[in-house]
Amino acid sequence: MRADRPAAHVPGRTDVVVTGMGVTTPLGGDLPSTWSALLAGESGISKLETPWADRLPVRIAGVLRKDPADVVDRVQRRRLDRSQQAALIAAREAWADAGAPDVDPVRLAVVVGTGVGGALTTLEQNDRLEEAGPRLLSPFTIPRLMPNGAAAVVSLELGARAGTHAPTSACASGAEALAVGALLIRAGRADVVVAGGTDACLHPLSIGGFARMGALSTRNDTPELASRPFDRDRDGFVMAEGSGVVVLERAEFAAARGVRPRALLAGAGVTSDAYDMTTPDVEGQIRAVAEALRDADLTPEDITHVNAHATGTPTGDLTEADALRRAVGTHPVVTATKSALGHLLGAAGAVEAVFTVLSLEHGVIPAIRNLVEAAPEIDLDLVTGRPRHTAPTAALSTSFGFGGHNVVLSFTKP
Repeated sequence: MRADRPAAHVPGRTDVVVTGMGVTTPLGGDLPSTWSALLAGESGISKLETPWADRLPVRIAGVLRKDPADVVDRVQRRRLDRSQQAALIAAREAWADAGAPDVDPVRLAVVVGTGVGGALTTLEQNDRLEEAGPRLLSPFTIPRLMPNGAAAVVSLELGARAGTHAPTSACASGAEALAVGALLIRAGRADVVVAGGTDACLHPLSIGGFARMGALSTRNDTPELASRPFDRDRDGFVMAEGSGVVVLERAEFAAARGVRPRALLAGAGVTSDAYDMTTPDVEGQIRAVAEALRDADLTPEDITHVNAHATGTPTGDLTEADALRRAVGTHPVVTATKSALGHLLGAAGAVEAVFTVLSLEHGVIPAIRNLVEAAPEIDLDLVTGRPRHTAPTAALSTSFGFGGHNVVLSFTKP
């Protein structure tokens, strides 16, 4: 990065800025409560209090702190899947945080990704079909189960007519939504894009399936200690639900309406492994980091902070640590917020992008909960104990998904 121009501004290219953010997570029903709980070192992981959990090998998860049914109205509860309700809540907060931009609807787009879409609707309605036949199916079954349903709901809410998109890239979906949003703005197809991710699929089938793979932590008696990214004693991730949404704008559009950006979405790297369905490939992750740096005109030395994907699986954490060490070195300050939230699947990348922006904005990086002793193979500057007060200027947020999806977002201070 040359010193004769602002960080991340690439001559001749449209700058994309973040002007609004919203979340609903196992730590809080909105962004202020979630961020406060994260910095306080709280855990959003708990024992599942549903009868069906008793027959599962894993009986813990990250349940939304505030039930969406307590926020959306009665009609929306009937018409929307839980994942769609969560997306709507996060989008409303992000839109208000951005000051409800006065934008021509044909210049407003929506990109909301998901890992599994309306899975709860699919499973619940199938049970109803088997028990009582098709006459008792909800008339809203199809709109509720569609993977693009959350994006459509947000588009309808805001009247967005510049395109509605729904990336489905497993656990990289939310991050890829932001990457697509930036592309739409750079291509001149939109002035404002509402982008993010959502998932809510805590169900015996999903939990049982992940458990059968050996992907989940089995610390049923100590749920708050179960999610342990980078720790020597990590034994898998913890499933969770939630949503994160940001408002992206063309920098000139935001400036014209007098809004100060919260951050620049300076670049994105999107690669695929073509290696294995569930085993990550370090080379693909390295290429994604390199692309995110090149897209932002940054160097590895410019990066001062990384919000790592870091799910807490034995193989995944080692692969990512190796990729980060080789791609940017050991100097960035690294956190892993799944330690407090669990893994939000398709929402994870968007929520972690929000945290990355907040770290740049406030100069504080959340500590990695439950990190007692890092695995000996991991040579990174990990935040332990309490939040690290520092002054990051350029940061990465990494997201990787089953199927070999790699997405890395680069952010800088405005």
